Amino acid sequence: MYKFLLGWRYLRTRWIALASIISVTLGVATLIVVNSVMAGFTHEMMERMHGILADVIFEGPGLNGFPDAERHMEEIRRVAGDYIEGMTPVVTVPAMLTYEFRGHQFNRQILLIGIDEATHASVSDFAKYLQHPDNRRKLSFSLHERGYDVVDHQSPQNAVPRPDLERAGWRHRKMWGQRKKELLQLEAARRRQQGPSQTPQDPFAGGGAGRDAQQRDNVFDETTHQHVGVIIGKGLISQYLPSEQADRFLAIPGDDVQLTVPTMPSSMNPKPTGESRVFTVVDVYESKMSEYDSQFVFVPLRELQDFRGMIDPSTDVANITSIQIKLKNEADGELVRDKLRAAFRAELYGIFTWQDKQSSLLTAVALEKSILNILLFLIIAVAGFGILAIFYMIVVEKTRDIGVLKSLGASRSGVMGIFLSYGLSLGTVGAGAGLGLGLLFVHYINEVRDVLESITGTKVFDPSIYYFFRIPTIVEPLTVGWVVMGSIAIAVLASVLPARRAARLHPVEALRYE
Repeated sequence: MYKFLLGWRYLRTRWIALASIISVTLGVATLIVVNSVMAGFTHEMMERMHGILADVIFEGPGLNGFPDAERHMEEIRRVAGDYIEGMTPVVTVPAMLTYEFRGHQFNRQILLIGIDEATHASVSDFAKYLQHPDNRRKLSFSLHERGYDVVDHQSPQNAVPRPDLERAGWRHRKMWGQRKKELLQLEAARRRQQGPSQTPQDPFAGGGAGRDAQQRDNVFDETTHQHVGVIIGKGLISQYLPSEQADRFLAIPGDDVQLTVPTMPSSMNPKPTGESRVFTVVDVYESKMSEYDSQFVFVPLRELQDFRGMIDPSTDVANITSIQIKLKNEADGELVRDKLRAAFRAELYGIFTWQDKQSSLLTAVALEKSILNILLFLIIAVAGFGILAIFYMIVVEKTRDIGVLKSLGASRSGVMGIFLSYGLSLGTVGAGAGLGLGLLFVHYINEVRDVLESITGTKVFDPSIYYFFRIPTIVEPLTVGWVVMGSIAIAVLASVLPARRAARLHPVEALRYE
C-alpha cells in the first residue's frame, strides 16, 4: 500500500510531472482524433468505390469483350450460384464527350459504360447517386419533366446550391429547342438572301431515339423528341464557382451531347474506326469520388453495343466487356473469385473482387495510416523520455528517503514498485485525460470546424475539394484501446531504469548521501 501512497504523493508535489501528463494527454488525443477521421474517410471512400463496382467483376479480353452474356452468366451460376444474388452485363469503352456552352465547344475524354437499366441498379449503388428521385427508385433513360435535385440529396445540410437544375428536364429542352429552331430559321433566311446554298446542318442532329423518330415522322423536333438518354458524371459538366458559392452546370438534363467511340473491327472493316452519335442528357451521376464523377458516362447497354458494332447481324448475339456480380455475402468475394478462376481460362477472362480492382489505392491509404500513426506515437515517446528524466531527478533528490525506507525493511521490489506505480499513475492519468479529450473533439469536430471557419473567414474543410459536407469520423474501440494501453506502457517502461537504480541503492550509502 505504501508504494501507491508514495507514488501519489510524488505525483501531487512534482509539478514538473504535469508536463509529462500533458504530453501523454495530447499524444493520446491526437492519435484518437487522427485515427477516427482516417477511419471515417476510408469507410466513405470504400463505400463509394464499392457503390460503382460489384462484389466480383468478370472481365473479357480487351475492348471487344466476349459474346453471349446469357451463356456466360448461366455458366457462372453453375459454378457459384449458391453465393450469387444478382448479375448484370456491362460494356465499358473509352470515348470522347463533346458539348457546347455559350458558343464554345468542350471536349472531354471519358469512360463510356453501357448498362442494363433493368438489372444494373440491383448489383451496385449506382441509382442512389442520381439526381432525380424517380431514377433513384427505378432507373430510366427517359427525360423527366422536372424535379431534379437543386440541393444535394446525399448531404442536404450546408450543401452547395445548384440553381441550374431547377430548370432541367423537358421544360429546358422545349425552350432550348424553340430557340434553336429560331436561330436556324434566321440563318437559313440569311443564306437565302446571299444566294442558293445548302441548308445549314445541325451538328447535333440524328442518332439514337431521335434518329428513329426522324425516320418515322420524317422530322426530328427537339421540343417534342429526345435522343437516346445518357447519364453524365457531375465533374464532366459542372464546376464550383466560389464567387457565387454555387455549382454551375455547362450542360443539364434536356441538353444534347455528342459521343464518339472506337468501333469494333469486323470482316468488312478490319481496321477500327470512330463513330459519333448524339444523345440527350437525362440525369447527372454524382458519387462524390472525383475519379468517377469526372470520367464516367452511362448509356443503355443495347445502344452502345449497336453504336460500336458489337452485335452480330446474322445471330443477333452481342458482345459485352464484363459481368458485374453481386454476392449474398460480400465476405465470400475471394472464395467466389477463386472458384470462377478455376472454372474459366485465365488467358481469356480476368476475374477480380472490387478490392482487387482498387488494391493500389487501398494499399496506399493503409500505408499512409500506418506511417501517420508511427509519427504521432513519437509524441507519446517524447513524453516517455520526459518521465525518464523526471524519475532520475527524483531518485537523486530522494536518495536519503530511499535509504530510510530500505533501513526500515523495504525490499528492492518494494522500492522499485514505488517508481513503477508512479509511472503507471502518470500514464493512466495522461491516457485517461487524452481519451476524454480525443472523444470529445471527435464528437464535436464539425462544430469546431464551423467555429474556425467563422473566425478565419475561410473554408477549413471545403466540400468542393473533399466531396464531404461533414468531416466523417468512426471511433474504433480496438484502435482506442491500443492507443491508451500503448501510452500507459510507454510511461511504465520509462520508469523502469530509474526504478532499478533506486532499488539497487545500498541503505548505508543512501543515508550518507548529501
